[in-house]
Amino acid sequence: MSERSPRLSRRNFLLSVGAGGAATAAAIVAKTAPGIPAAGPETAKSESRGYQATEHVNNYYRTTKV
Repeated sequence: MSERSPRLSRRNFLLSVGAGGAATAAAIVAKTAPGIPAAGPETAKSESRGYQATEHVNNYYRTTKV
């Protein structure tokens, strides 16, 4: 009986190189990405205030009148 050694085809080689490159890129990005700060009570209040008619919004409405 002869033992067969697994032959690495070009397709498998390129697949493993691509997967390794993607894993390396993900590790670098995860290491260097800044943390997202937690939303404080001030942020929650400003987001829940709803619609505000500011100067540029009023200017838009004024320019769209027929």
